Amino acid sequence: MDVLESVYFCYRILSYGPPKIRAVKKSNKLYLWDWAQIESSGARFENLVASHLLKYCHCLEDTEGSKMELRFIRDVDLREVDFVVLKDKKPIFAVEFKSGEKNISTHLQYFSERTPIPEFYQVHLGKLKYSNKNIHVLPFTEFCKIKKLV
Repeated sequence: MDVLESVYFCYRILSYGPPKIRAVKKSNKLYLWDWAQIESSGARFENLVASHLLKYCHCLEDTEGSKMELRFIRDVDLREVDFVVLKDKKPIFAVEFKSGEKNISTHLQYFSERTPIPEFYQVHLGKLKYSNKNIHVLPFTEFCKIKKLV
C-alpha cells in the first residue's frame, strides 16, 4: 500500500475516535486519486467527495499554516460518518455522502449528540436543502460553495 500511495494511486484516511464513543480506532479507508476509474456510482461519488475534502485540507495547510486532517468516524456498532475534518486536532465539521436525496442519517444524529463536532453535513446529488439543528442536508454543489471547495 505504501508504494501505491507514494506514486499517487491511492490514499488512506484514518479513523477519528473521540472519547465519549466506543470508536473503532485501528481501521482506515482507502480512496483512489483518480476517482473516475471507479465503476460504482455510489463509490465514485464518495471518492469524489473524499478527494475534494482532502484537497481542501491541503489548501488550508498551505495557505493558513493550520494542521489539517481528513478522518472518518465509526463505532463498534458500525455506525459511521464518512468524513471528519480536523483543524489543529479539533473537529470542525463532518460530512456524510448519500447518492440520493434521503432523510437525515441516523448515524449523523447519533454522532451529533455524542461528539464535539460542531457541524454535520449530509451531501447528495439532488436538489433538496434543509437543516435540523447542527445537521445540514444539501446538494454537493451547495456544500462546495459554502466550504469554498471549488
